[in-house]
Amino acid sequence: MSRNILLVEPNYKNKYPPMGLMKISSYYKQLGDNVTFFKGDLSELVLNDTYEMLIEQLYANDEKVVWEKYKPIICSYLRKGSLKVLDEIFKCSDNPIIIGLFKYYRKFFFNKLYFQPEFRKYDVVIVTTLFTFYWDISIKTINFVKQLCKTSEGVKVGGVMATILPDKVEEATGIKPHIGTLGKAGMLGDDNSIIVDNLPLDYSILEEIDYKYPADNAYYAYMTRGCINKCPFCAVPKLEPEYKDFLPLAEQLEVAEKKYGAKRDLLLLDNNVLASAKFNEIIEEIKRAGFAKGATYVEPNRYEIAIQNLISGQNDKGYIKSCVKQYKILLTKYKGADKQRVYNLLQDNFLLEEYTATKENILKTYEVLKPIFEELYKNRPKARYVDFNQGIDSRLINDSNMAKLAEIPIKPVRIAFDHWELHDVYKKAVETAVAHGHKNLSNYILYNFRDKPLELYLRLKLNVELCEELGASIYSFPMKYHPIEDPNYFSNRDYVGTHWCRKFIRAIQAILNSTKGKVGRGKSFFEEAFGSNEDEFYKLLYMPEVMIIYRFHFKDNGLTDEWWNKFIKLSEEQLSILKPIVEKNDFSCLDSLNIADKEILDVLHYYTIGRNDVDLG
Repeated sequence: MSRNILLVEPNYKNKYPPMGLMKISSYYKQLGDNVTFFKGDLSELVLNDTYEMLIEQLYANDEKVVWEKYKPIICSYLRKGSLKVLDEIFKCSDNPIIIGLFKYYRKFFFNKLYFQPEFRKYDVVIVTTLFTFYWDISIKTINFVKQLCKTSEGVKVGGVMATILPDKVEEATGIKPHIGTLGKAGMLGDDNSIIVDNLPLDYSILEEIDYKYPADNAYYAYMTRGCINKCPFCAVPKLEPEYKDFLPLAEQLEVAEKKYGAKRDLLLLDNNVLASAKFNEIIEEIKRAGFAKGATYVEPNRYEIAIQNLISGQNDKGYIKSCVKQYKILLTKYKGADKQRVYNLLQDNFLLEEYTATKENILKTYEVLKPIFEELYKNRPKARYVDFNQGIDSRLINDSNMAKLAEIPIKPVRIAFDHWELHDVYKKAVETAVAHGHKNLSNYILYNFRDKPLELYLRLKLNVELCEELGASIYSFPMKYHPIEDPNYFSNRDYVGTHWCRKFIRAIQAILNSTKGKVGRGKSFFEEAFGSNEDEFYKLLYMPEVMIIYRFHFKDNGLTDEWWNKFIKLSEEQLSILKPIVEKNDFSCLDSLNIADKEILDVLHYYTIGRNDVDLG
């Protein structure tokens, strides 16, 4: 007998879909189970489950009404309990049992009876977790959905946060989490020889949700696992303690393309691919998978993909939703004289909304719509790209591996630059990469760890200089260190490194807000954002935040110069009083500081100017 499986990703914002859950979905579908993937407001999950229970009973008592047409009205009633919204429905059915059903399921939803053991729907509930600063929402999600599972043994929690802080997760939820990957058979509790981590990703579950991952037109994969380094700021040794130097790729991508259609790009999440003794084999495998240099991609007919997956029963819920999306795209783009005819066809078959669309009606209209979608999806080829998204190790870059890397369309080449002490090694690595044609580069720049603020500036400045010197394009992404295992900070982002303070961190964040989180090529742009020298950088660190955010406004009205002139006129003794106050970045209670020095108070006044005080005219 098939089981009902619920896979949940907490409703935080993230760029990449949960690969672990996508493999787990493949696993349970291979066993013949029913899989639901959910990411969103959990009240919507139980509301929809309640609605489906009600619909089943409504049809059992009155088959004449197309009940799905009234889903928004029905759900509104279940939420609010106002019978008035049901007036339209009661005109359609004179069965006296109907009103009783509505009242029962309103009470069912309002009293949260779906949590009661006898009403629980799911045999297995699995929740993934990500960063520890998503602690609150992750724990809330686990504690909610575990009440939907028929047994406590059926609830499973895994992922990054659960692996790093298993004891705390168990303490907060009562669930003992799974640590690490699913690299051995039987790890989900079933007696079989299937290794979940070796399974292909089930991309179809992404069709079930409204959330759109920013990197949504790519294959996601690993070609290695783990890392040979044991960097003190990194969780990889705990997440993936064993380094695996080659994981096959081509066959997985071939399976994915046949089932879900081709993806444009290949996004690899390896933590240290250059450490692999099989690096050359990895590149050859990537080429075999369709990503040799110069490879192109033609967007597949997504309507046809949805239809074929409906026919095969791959994921009816997801692909009904996908078809409705395609209909809406068609009506937006279709310029033919028969547009009204197409609209009428969709309307007559209740295919304009996903809650009324049925598999039967979608397939019934397929032959009529097929040639129209074929015309719509006549697309030109586009270049494909490969991205080792976690970056490569500058210490391992050499002529040989950079020449080999040039055999695939990698863009950008991401090179980590975590410490200023590595600047000579990093500089040589960039020069070597550029010498082999890799002129689109990017890197992650860690700060707020053991570095000093000046070291962040120097690393960013070096990249700007390398851009000019080598004719390359380097985009830097400063990333604030967060101690994911520290008991005082794991669930928030308030940690301040040894050489940092709250004001300096806020200053960097304010600068990055204006640069949209990245620092690119262009000396004048960099100097305007971070200062043309070390003194100007320190000036920015101490500058009132609002003057950083609205740089040109305060520069033009003279207040920035006014603040700075008063700041630098202070004596060393006065600065020894002022700077600790500024560095705490709390100016809400200046009166309580009992500062008698009017010159210090005058400078502090500029820090109380808020965004609401800015009139940009």
